[in-house]
Amino acid sequence: MTSTQGKVAITDTASVQINSLPIAVYICNTNGYITAYNTAAAKLWGTQPPAGKTKWCGAHRAYSANGLPLMPEQNAAARTMLTGVAVTGDEVIIERPDGTTSYVLHHPVIMYGEGGEITGITNTLIDITAQKQNESKQAMLAAIVQSSDDAIISKTLDGIITSWNQAAEKLFGYTEQEAIGRSIIMVIPYDRLSEEELIIDRVRNNMGVEHFETLRKHKNRTLIPISLTVSPIKDSKGNVIGASKIARDISRQKQAEEQLQHYAKNLEILNSFGKEISEDLDVQGILQKVTDATTQLTGAKFGAFFYNKLNENGEAYMLYTLSGATKEAFEKLGMPRNTAVFKPTFKGEGIIRVNDITKDPRYGNNAPHNGMPTGHLPVVSYMAVPVISKDGTVIGGLLYGHPEAGKFTHEHELLITGVASQAAVSLDNAKLYEEVRMLNAKKDEFIGLASHELKTPVTSINGYLQIIERSLPGNDRNTAFIAKARMQVSKLSSLIADLLDVSKIITGQLPLSHSDFDLGELLAESVEILQQTHISHTLTIEDNGKPLTINADQQRVEQVIINLVSNAVKYSPDASKVNIKLFERDGYAVVAIQDFGIGIDQDDHERIFSRFYRVDNIAAHISGLGIGLYICNEIISRHKGRLWVHSELGQGSTFYFELPLRA
Repeated sequence: MTSTQGKVAITDTASVQINSLPIAVYICNTNGYITAYNTAAAKLWGTQPPAGKTKWCGAHRAYSANGLPLMPEQNAAARTMLTGVAVTGDEVIIERPDGTTSYVLHHPVIMYGEGGEITGITNTLIDITAQKQNESKQAMLAAIVQSSDDAIISKTLDGIITSWNQAAEKLFGYTEQEAIGRSIIMVIPYDRLSEEELIIDRVRNNMGVEHFETLRKHKNRTLIPISLTVSPIKDSKGNVIGASKIARDISRQKQAEEQLQHYAKNLEILNSFGKEISEDLDVQGILQKVTDATTQLTGAKFGAFFYNKLNENGEAYMLYTLSGATKEAFEKLGMPRNTAVFKPTFKGEGIIRVNDITKDPRYGNNAPHNGMPTGHLPVVSYMAVPVISKDGTVIGGLLYGHPEAGKFTHEHELLITGVASQAAVSLDNAKLYEEVRMLNAKKDEFIGLASHELKTPVTSINGYLQIIERSLPGNDRNTAFIAKARMQVSKLSSLIADLLDVSKIITGQLPLSHSDFDLGELLAESVEILQQTHISHTLTIEDNGKPLTINADQQRVEQVIINLVSNAVKYSPDASKVNIKLFERDGYAVVAIQDFGIGIDQDDHERIFSRFYRVDNIAAHISGLGIGLYICNEIISRHKGRLWVHSELGQGSTFYFELPLRA
């Protein structure tokens, strides 16, 4: 061996071979000084120690496997030289001058001369850093796998389980010893075996499966909802040799989703129900909706509302609505009575909720049945909620039953309590509405009766005035007063006639006698008569002269024309004209009556056609009952036409009505 520029070179044939080896090899003499080393050794040490000056090891520093510093004499080569026995497989950490480290294994071999004497030590260093790192990673990975909350399982491509962590034991109930070596199908339900085939096909094709939600089978045969992630396992050459499965228990997630859907469904029912009963003023309709909705909300098999009405013996309650069964089912059995089970509800003492009513001490103590009568609806779970009005009166009770025990919960109590309160308000409103409706009917009845009663004396007064008028001399000064009295009687007769028409409209008895006639001719005749009595205004008609034939009640249409034109004159006291137009549009004859008077605010356009409605800025100084436009609108509507207005306050008004032309 020779030295070149401080570097030991190996020149003989064996040395050349050693120098070309990919592993580190160096030689020490009997005194421990390094006399030669190959390129791999220099690279491993990170330095090139000068020959004959460094003892036993060329590394900057050395440590034992547990991290304690090592002196050169503790090197495996030194101990081999000292004992004469090769110390192989010694694991050491070496540190380079730049601070980096590697794990190495020492394999020293004693060198002998031709005479058998020891001439030195050849030491081979095997770098096991990558192996140690892999071991560390594997240990860390194993710890992670074992401590994971998710079940982590590996298997071959044939489905044979090769690893099974603690979470898998907990999730599926099989121990590691029970699982490893068995087929994965032991946790797959029979009807889902095809899923495994699809998963394995994807793995074989180097594809994974992510967050696949499915069901797997516990050792006790129960089904578990899981989210499954599957990845291929590859060997060092990249070949797929198995699959790794991560199974996450999503039971709570599914329960939360189901609960959320349940709440959403309940909210939808409550919103729909609340809107419906707030709009409904029919007691029967409200109670049926309440019963149906709450039976659905609670999951009850049967639901009923009983009015809090006692019979002559002070015992029975009256069934009013029922859901989940027919009324005949109750009618055959009779109504519930004022017993210990029912009394708290109808006294308003609170909610009763019993998981099994047949085991309740209040149950079965009353003759003649001492329990449920034969043929009664099968009720085990029982819940009853009182319905109490705002004045504290117990209106009745909502009763629910189910043939299985424990079906009703505290959540159901809260839901039904809220619904019962809302229902009580709606029932109070319906009751008030019914009272108002009855009063309104009595009022309409009174208007009709009063109108009939007034018509006879007014007709008589008018007759007597005519007789008096004819008997007076032509120059009698009382003639003018008689004429004025007759005019007022005529107005009174007109008002009475309108009231009679309103009464007939309300009762659906307004008669219509249809015939064909030309609307233009009727309009012209009516306006001509009106012009004689409304001399303060000029009434003009504009049409194209073309006949517009309609099939209608001529007298009622004339009544509409007279009313609208008279109103146009009445509500334009400072104007001098009223324009009337007649034209055809889309198969309808249209009449437009325009005045130049006080006008109508936009907010009142729809309401002026209501019965007895009068505009505030008009009612104070112009007489009327507010029924003329109501009658006109009803007449036009019954002819399948339409009446409307265009108007602005202070800008006058134009009233339109249209009637279908005869086909």
